[in-house]
Amino acid sequence: MAGLTRRAALLGAGAALGVTGTRALKSSNPSYDGVTFIKPKGGAGVLNDASELSEAPIHKHVVLKQDPSEALVSALRVELKEAQSANRPLNIGAARHSMGAQAIPRNGHAITFENASVELDTSAQTYRAHAGARWSDVITALDPVGFSPAVMQSNNNFGLAATFSVNAHGWPVPYGPMGHTVRSLRMVLASGELVTCSRSENTDLFNLAMGGYGLIGLIVDMEIDMVPNQRLLPTFEELPAQDFGTRFLGAIGDKAVSMAYGRLNVDRARFFEDALMITYRAADDQADLPAASGSGLPSRIAARVYRWQLGNERMKRFRWWMETDVGPALGDGASTRNSLINEPVVTLDDRNPHRTDILHEYFVTPERFPEFLEVCRAVIPKSYQEFLNVTLRYIAQDDQSYLSYAATPRIAAVMSFSQEMTTRGEAGMKRMTKALIDGIVGIGGTYYLPYRPHATVEQLHRAYPRTAEFAAKKRALDPTLTLRNALWDNYIGVRT
Repeated sequence: MAGLTRRAALLGAGAALGVTGTRALKSSNPSYDGVTFIKPKGGAGVLNDASELSEAPIHKHVVLKQDPSEALVSALRVELKEAQSANRPLNIGAARHSMGAQAIPRNGHAITFENASVELDTSAQTYRAHAGARWSDVITALDPVGFSPAVMQSNNNFGLAATFSVNAHGWPVPYGPMGHTVRSLRMVLASGELVTCSRSENTDLFNLAMGGYGLIGLIVDMEIDMVPNQRLLPTFEELPAQDFGTRFLGAIGDKAVSMAYGRLNVDRARFFEDALMITYRAADDQADLPAASGSGLPSRIAARVYRWQLGNERMKRFRWWMETDVGPALGDGASTRNSLINEPVVTLDDRNPHRTDILHEYFVTPERFPEFLEVCRAVIPKSYQEFLNVTLRYIAQDDQSYLSYAATPRIAAVMSFSQEMTTRGEAGMKRMTKALIDGIVGIGGTYYLPYRPHATVEQLHRAYPRTAEFAAKKRALDPTLTLRNALWDNYIGVRT
């Protein structure tokens, strides 16, 4: 009940401030006279992604539901052969929650996996799952027997192979990207050969596919680590933002901490001056864990408050006060690990046809976090974009993936913007993104590749110095360049 009380307070206070919901914001937005909207056409023969700005024509869209057996492998080989004979690209997607057509083969064969099969090996503490299984499927299978995914993305809608292919991370600590919890996988290469890859077998292929955006092979199934589920209790600490990097690193060093994240104040009057650190430790009582439920109504209520920040600095200040003062005072109470991560992305849907949510993510070393704050303060407030949130997470070193964004341990800053779906909104986002990347790469940081394609090719190579090596190996494996997407066409495959 404590969690519901806290979020119910958010709802009541929001109503007291006269906020009536996201749709009511339209009437207070600036006039759109003379502004060109970006309106997706939709319909057959096109695909889009979560940005709603990546609509692209495709030759065909195939949904494959077979179990990870010879039938699925044969179906993939048929599609490969047809695409190669017609010189068309091919790519597999799941939720397609990327934001720059990284899972869309333009004028090609788009494959979507739909299969929820998950098989557990409790003695080895692993599970084997279909590449297209969603994280919600994994939690459903693991929770009744007392286990939890070691690492997954922060929402449960995404596919397992998609998570591996974008080298995504979560907020359990002290892990690196999810790929570090994958024991082995099977994939079909562009040649049609089915190979098994792990850290001891076809190691180079494994490292290329981790964060390889589906450009190396078509993943069929995966064997992945799981950990015991636990009942966890949160601790809240408010601190100056400039101290967050070192303090967060210290918290991660506490072996009792199993999950952790941070937030920054986004109110323009104190932009990135204040931080909040939340750490989770095992409760004393671990008996009779309840079934994973997700946050449900409380989270949806909190999401509405989150939306009420749009164009409203007063609401941003109010939200920060609620998170740092009221929330910790009320307490969120104990939650199981699985319930904390069992959250659908639809919870954050803005329901506004004139705007779209755009994510950015940057990775910086803890000791250079104060410089990261300076870069953001210099760029974001003067931009045209509506900035709603930043969540901070820990990423352990990734020295396996060719396209690693964490050559050393990093703090990940996941930023959420509400972008006007107009040509001026897109142009403004592009300017701001380039400036942020320049500043953050300049202090030794990196940016994440699944989002809007606004970086330059030169910025990509600065942030990912092994890009040319990755591209050369991809060409050797796939000389017809059948496995392609917009990331390859516009960036990785562009020779410099």
